[in-house]
Amino acid sequence: MTPDIRPFSIDIPQAELDDLAARLAATRWPGELPGVGWTRGVPVAYLTELAEYWRTEFDWRAQEAELNAHPQFVTTIDGQRLHFLHVRSPEPDATPLVLLHGWPGGVTDFLDVLGPLSDPRAHGGDPADAFHLVVPSLPGFGFSTPLAGPGMNAAKMASVLTRLMAALGYERYGVQGYDTGSWVGPEMGKQDPERVIGVHLNGVIAFPDGTEGELDGLPEADQRRWEAMENFNDGYLQCNSKRPQTVAYGLHDSPAGQLAWIVEKFKELTMPEDGLPEQSVDRDRMLTTIALYWFTGTAGSAAQIYYEETSAKDWTESAGEPPARVPTGVLLSAHDVTIRRWAERDHHIVHWTELGHGGHFLAMEAPDALVGDVREFFRKLREHAQREIPGGLEK
Repeated sequence: MTPDIRPFSIDIPQAELDDLAARLAATRWPGELPGVGWTRGVPVAYLTELAEYWRTEFDWRAQEAELNAHPQFVTTIDGQRLHFLHVRSPEPDATPLVLLHGWPGGVTDFLDVLGPLSDPRAHGGDPADAFHLVVPSLPGFGFSTPLAGPGMNAAKMASVLTRLMAALGYERYGVQGYDTGSWVGPEMGKQDPERVIGVHLNGVIAFPDGTEGELDGLPEADQRRWEAMENFNDGYLQCNSKRPQTVAYGLHDSPAGQLAWIVEKFKELTMPEDGLPEQSVDRDRMLTTIALYWFTGTAGSAAQIYYEETSAKDWTESAGEPPARVPTGVLLSAHDVTIRRWAERDHHIVHWTELGHGGHFLAMEAPDALVGDVREFFRKLREHAQREIPGGLEK
């Protein structure tokens, strides 16, 4: 059955904005040890200033209007409410493309790339590189709530999204994703290989599988990435994956707590590592993402994917699974810790780019680089299809 797809517009009640301001004003701030900077978490001085900016200067209505400038819809698939942006290109032969966000992120991640990807002609690009864009809030995130129940892992999310693309009438489409999206995107390719023409990922998640000698002879860059992976501070991951409900109480009740929990990731995962997060990501962009977590009350539901994928999964076993046959492109930022030989073991990689700059949130930190690499990857696939299929790439 075709799901009922309804137009949607964001309209946060003024009472909720007033409540947020009152809670921020009444925050009970903790003390801290002198001279420790960011080494033990977000400094009080930094967070108090950012919270005051959020309370007195940040213009939610302007951000809401920017989001509402893009067509949005909601539907229900397999009992799961799903919210998504659907930005159709003015180019009739544009390639359909799903954009998948991560944690802590949402559809707001992609605001700076929607125009260049959907309408390259208007942004100095080749109209042949145009995409019809479907940008879902992953289940448990943003307005794709509440979760229908436990078990909403990457494979289940992929099932919901492949059914969405079928409901929208797209017979052939591509996928782009990072972080959580780099789990979900390949699953879409596995489940729908006849319709997914390619998967482009920034920040591929690849782990050792215990094979003897798999660390031998790693190139110097991969050795550094492996060291960074081993030494990564995964405190947030442990909390999200083992006790997402318990963590949610503090984040759901305190906007300052939600602010600290997410802004630390913007600090830790952006480049340069020694800079403040707003040196890499616009402060209002960052706060729009955080505000959406607050207004939708999704601190707990968005963390559930960590429980499903980390606590309930043996990564060493899954690392040994046969790779999907869908062509995959990889874009690595300076922050990424992907080991190429492990990524190639798990995916059918036909395109590999190492930026040498940028961090985890490339769509916001280096949108031009992301747009350029997505265009290049799918251009390669089109050119290959034109050689293999008389008449060109099938849409």
